[in-house]
Amino acid sequence: MGKYLFQATYTSEGAKGLARVGGSARRASIEKTIAGLGGKLESFYYAFGDVDAYAIADLPDHESAAAFALAVNQGGAASVKTIVLMTVKEVDKAVKKAVAYKAPGR
Repeated sequence: MGKYLFQATYTSEGAKGLARVGGSARRASIEKTIAGLGGKLESFYYAFGDVDAYAIADLPDHESAAAFALAVNQGGAASVKTIVLMTVKEVDKAVKKAVAYKAPGR
């Protein structure tokens, strides 16, 4: 399973929907949607600022994460940005990989 951070920003229509049903109902809906894709919602937070909600979820693959993001974006009540998260162990493996790279102009 991969771990993904979803950043959601509500449209005015989405904010109205949130106000109507409440934060718990929205979280439950997201949790059910993630579970339907074979995943698990790890955490869900509302926030101040440019991003209205953050969700961290474990999903089976990138396709499932993309399917979730597409469904949210197509719904029209929110737009979502997806960030793939990596474990410390994965980064440790990455830094040990040899990479043949030449910087521009060098």
